[in-house]
Amino acid sequence: MRSKGTRSPSPRRAWKIAGPLAAGALALATSFTAGAAQATAATGGGDNDPSCKPTAAHPYPVVLLHGLGATYYEDLNFLQADLAAKGYCTFSATYGAYPGFPLVGGLRPINASAPEIAAFVHQVLAETGATKVDLVGHSEGAFQALYVTKTQNLAAGIDKVVALAPPTHGTTFAGLYSIAQALGIQPQTQAVLDAFGCGACSDLVTGGAAVTTLDSGPIAQPGVHYTVITSRTDELVTPTSTSFVAEPGVTNEYVQDTCPFDPVGHIGEAYDTNVWHLIENALDPQHATGFLCVLGSPG
Repeated sequence: MRSKGTRSPSPRRAWKIAGPLAAGALALATSFTAGAAQATAATGGGDNDPSCKPTAAHPYPVVLLHGLGATYYEDLNFLQADLAAKGYCTFSATYGAYPGFPLVGGLRPINASAPEIAAFVHQVLAETGATKVDLVGHSEGAFQALYVTKTQNLAAGIDKVVALAPPTHGTTFAGLYSIAQALGIQPQTQAVLDAFGCGACSDLVTGGAAVTTLDSGPIAQPGVHYTVITSRTDELVTPTSTSFVAEPGVTNEYVQDTCPFDPVGHIGEAYDTNVWHLIENALDPQHATGFLCVLGSPG
């Protein structure tokens, strides 16, 4: 289906959030982007390169926002390399990490991380000389793409928002896994959770503070083009329809609208080449292309 346009308790502490990506999906993504570094020089793109200058074909840098418990180099890093290889200036940074714990991002409250993201966007605009950026986010990063555009006086500097599986209206966090197991750094992760907890987890649950802020009044801002993408088989942002923004100027789509047999799950969405194609078509709709669907990771 494509479309245009009760409070529940906070989840238990954040050691139960995101699951690991299945090895098959990671292998597929690695193979798909194997030639990215060589291609980048030929097409003029850049991966966290402050000297990268946007081109007429891709006039807006792409700022990528990782999900809960991730970092700039883990989650959307393969997608970022692919976009850079196709000529985009791409930028990412870890947000929402507590001091002294850089390996786990996105844990601080949403309203504490949002100014970090806004400052990074302004930095990218200054470095590249661009007038606007495009925001691409996954999970919490997708929520933040919607949230910062609305709350941080950024709308004038944003051309497109592409939000992948955002908990826009709050999530029940069904099927949670251990972040420590996912990242393979249980002692460090347990230490940060014991010390600080996960403000973002409470913010993103149904009825959470950040969800209430985002959902108060229109989400879509004038002049910004929005695409929201999620999977019918997303097991973490639930119900899956919670992602969608039923407002004018917003395109909402399930991965399965285009690739009906793709079983991709929440973590796998960041590494699924079908999703990459949908994101790239949303970033450049005038040159949108068809593509061969593959099977993504159900996890």
